[in-house]
Formats: sequence, structure tokens, C-alpha cells
Amino acid sequence: MSSPPFGGSNEMPAVFPDWSPYEDLDSAARAYLRDPEVALDALFGVLRGASVLCFTLERFVNEVNGVWQEVVICDGSRLVLWHGEDVAPGDGPVGSMTSSLRVVPLSTVTEVGCRRRLTRTSSGQARVDSIDVYLLLSSVDDAVPPPGMAEDEGRAALRHDALRFGKTLDDGGPGQIARLEEFSRVVASLVGRPTL
Repeated sequence: MSSPPFGGSNEMPAVFPDWSPYEDLDSAARAYLRDPEVALDALFGVLRGASVLCFTLERFVNEVNGVWQEVVICDGSRLVLWHGEDVAPGDGPVGSMTSSLRVVPLSTVTEVGCRRRLTRTSSGQARVDSIDVYLLLSSVDDAVPPPGMAEDEGRAALRHDALRFGKTLDDGGPGQIARLEEFSRVVASLVGRPTL
């Protein structure tokens, strides 16, 4: 299934191609993202030959801004995150998008959590039908306290930054659920150990 190139039509299918069968980042991104060249150019510019130990991809259509895309890579010492998002109507020329890159050292990941929701099939076998993963970081969330909140209350509302990822049978299917779980296990196995 092909997708329109950057600046193309914003009419996207409700169900995107499945990236989970692809073991390498390049093939997975080209199968799943609308703008794989933009993402891969940004990511490989940071990786500079480093091995990709694991990755996860996300894409959805936002009713306001259009297509939202994300790639998260672990290379053994860092998490490299690329995020692409269509610009809201009126905030730029038609077809505009943002492309953002963030690098997070694995040494700043303080906790990895993975919650699976299991259901039982008619035969009684347990099946994973959704997964939620979070990576708690040592950095503080830069959210601004709500107006009217006292300074002391504002300090209490500050919390650690976290990266959150999720997949369900309807959003990604069993293959992407398994790949996200694999991603969380690889990252969890590296947290607290000397970096590569």
C-alpha cells in the first residue's frame, strides 16, 4: 500500500500498513510512515552508523492537525525519538509539517513499566489485547502549573518526564503489540547497566 508523499493529500486510510513484520528500521518506516524519507534522514543523521537494537513506530490521524507520526529507536546508549506532525490549518502553508528530533540518554531512564491487558479466548487461552509502556525519566516535566495555582501548589504538581507508548488489537494488531513489548524488554534490560 503506498501513501502520499509529504505535502500530498491529507486523506489517510483509517488502518495503516503493518510495520511489525519488518525487522529493520528502514523497511518498517517505508511500509508505515507517510514521510519515511524525512524521518530516516533525521534519525540516521544522529545515529551515524550506530546499531539499532530495537524500535517502535506510531502513526495516527488527528482531526485538527492531520497526520501525526513517531519513531523511537534504542541504540544501546540512547533513545532517539523522531516526531512528525502536520501543521494545523492556518498555522502555515497547506501541506506544512513539523519534524522534531529528541535524544534521551539511557542513563536518564529511571524506570520502565509495561502493562498488558489479557483476555480469554473461548478455549480459555490468555491473549494480549493491549499494551501500555512507559519510560520514566529523571528530567522534570516542563508543564506549566494551571492559572490560579499557588507557587507551593505548583511545585507539588511538577512530575518527572515520561515517554508513553501503547498498542491495541484495533490500533496496530498483535504484531505491533508484540514488537512494542519487545522494545520495552530491550530498554528495560539496559536500564541501570553501563552503556554500550
